[in-house]
Amino acid sequence: MATAHEEAYWIATADETISGLRTSLSHGLSREEVDRRREQYGTNELQKEPGTPLWKLVLSQFDDMLVKILLAAALVSFVLAYLEEGSAEEGIRAYIEPLVILLILVLNAIVGVWQESNAEKALDALKELQSEHAKVLRDGKLIPDLPARELVPGDIVELAAGDKVPADLRLVVCKTATLRAEQASLTGEPKAVFKGTDPVADAKCELQVGCCWHSGVGRYASAARKRLCTVCRA
Repeated sequence: MATAHEEAYWIATADETISGLRTSLSHGLSREEVDRRREQYGTNELQKEPGTPLWKLVLSQFDDMLVKILLAAALVSFVLAYLEEGSAEEGIRAYIEPLVILLILVLNAIVGVWQESNAEKALDALKELQSEHAKVLRDGKLIPDLPARELVPGDIVELAAGDKVPADLRLVVCKTATLRAEQASLTGEPKAVFKGTDPVADAKCELQVGCCWHSGVGRYASAARKRLCTVCRA
């Protein structure tokens, strides 16, 4: 049944996808159904969360058992170096080991904060890739410039060459012999990828938000529960 594929529409047939999303390929969703689904799933946009304060990012780098053990070892080394009797030169050498441990932990914290900051920036960059408008079929009429944030699960979206993908979509109808999409911004693939309507083991019949439609015309159906929200005809 189509409900078995609600979280993985690429392994469902096009008919199962349409049935599972309770939509119509020829008519699309009604205005009442769109309002109901928007209330249930929200808008088609990545939620912007407040950034994590720098001091929290720094502290989080030390919230690890191994790091805590190294901090304890450095503290013990400092105490032993302080209590150790000997010449001034030997006293300085005694502090080298705990200082090296602390230096390593500080460098580890710096790298961790840098990586987490880059992850937040990558999410912001992904939001900028999202298309602002979409060509959507509703109430039997094709709307040429619907704001992408107003898409809901089950919407029928039509894409042509050069269009940006406005949401995560499942291809259900091909209007041309071949369909290709550029996914370099998400997967790093240098060449346009062929898309088809047949169910497959991986998501080759799906399009993720932020991709660019390379060639062909088709329709897609949203296979997602929240932001992944439309069916596509290409």
